[in-house]
Amino acid sequence: MAHERIEVNLPLAKTYELLCNPVHFTKFLSRIDSIEKVNSQTFDYSTKIGDEEFQWTTNIIDNLRNTRFAWITINGNLNQTGTIRFTPLDNGKRTRVDFSLDYRTFFGDPDEDLAEFIEGLPSQLKKDLEKFKDLAETDTFKDEEVEEGSEVTA
Repeated sequence: MAHERIEVNLPLAKTYELLCNPVHFTKFLSRIDSIEKVNSQTFDYSTKIGDEEFQWTTNIIDNLRNTRFAWITINGNLNQTGTIRFTPLDNGKRTRVDFSLDYRTFFGDPDEDLAEFIEGLPSQLKKDLEKFKDLAETDTFKDEEVEEGSEVTA
C-alpha cells in the first residue's frame, strides 16, 4: 500500500475534474500502460510487469464530488484498489490531494518482478504525483496523449 500527499496550486473543482476519470491516469501513473472505459463505473486496466501481462477491471465504488474518489478491482490477474481524497486549501485556491494505491495478487505470493513492482509503489507514486502536479499546474494535463480508444467522450 502506498499513500502520498501533494498540494496542487489549482482550485478544488479543477483538481477533482482532472483526477476523477481513471482513463486519464495513464498521463501520470507511469506503471499503467492503458485504461479503457467500459461504462460510467467500470474500467479495464493493463500493464506489463517483467514478462507477464496483467489485466484487471475496476469499478468506481465512491465518487463524492470534490471530496473523494475510490475504486476496487472486480476481475483480473492483479488486484488494485485506490482512493483519492481532496481537501481545499487557502480558501479553495489550492488543493491537497491524498492518493492511496494498493496492488496485491489474488492468490499466493507474487513472483519476483511483481514483488519488486509492489515494493516500489511508494517511491513511484511520489514521482507520479509530482508529474500530475506539473502537468496540472502548467495546464498541459489535457495535452498529454491518451491511448487510442481510451478517450472519454462527453
